Amino acid sequence: MIANKVLKRIFGDRLKIDWKIAVVTIVSTLLIMVDYYYSPTSKNYFDSILLYLAIPLLITTLIFGDKPRSLGFTFGDWKTGLLLTILGLIIMTPIIWFLGVKNPGMMNYYARSQEGLVWKKALEIFGWEYLFRGWILFSYAKKYGSDALWIQAVPFAIAHLGKPDLETLSTIFGGFAFGWVAWRTGSFFYSFLIHWFIATLIVLISSSILG
Repeated sequence: MIANKVLKRIFGDRLKIDWKIAVVTIVSTLLIMVDYYYSPTSKNYFDSILLYLAIPLLITTLIFGDKPRSLGFTFGDWKTGLLLTILGLIIMTPIIWFLGVKNPGMMNYYARSQEGLVWKKALEIFGWEYLFRGWILFSYAKKYGSDALWIQAVPFAIAHLGKPDLETLSTIFGGFAFGWVAWRTGSFFYSFLIHWFIATLIVLISSSILG
């Protein structure tokens, strides 16, 4: 009895932890770290598909016992999604052009990124978007509601460390915006389309192909 009181005094009440939230948090953090330090396939775009898409999908189906569509792997509200995608492209094109043209940091970072640009970026961004705007966002949304929009934007921003400063500093807001598109449509697909366009345009402008 005394021992129990002492233990409760030290550790407090028993923690009530949502095990799925714990798994998503731990695994997503480790995946980002693995992606930073290692390259399982030696190609960053294939790494993205393996680490950020395949592994989360396997955990969702085999460990959680959930359907992937419940965590954003679906086309969702495609009419709204296409509308938001078109609006996103229209709004972001002049912004990216203004920020990217003759920017030394971006020019140095993206100078050699042109070969196979479109399809490599598609694979890379597809994996990234599913991790952040699919797996993390909709897992957290089940417990935290719309606050999940800011929560998922944090690891997204941190994952940009090492990229040009202007790009990295904007990602907490960009991550929220991408998250809102996914939240609104019930799908990560439309944030993927917008992000893919932005990432490709940044390289084209920064490498002076369009700048």
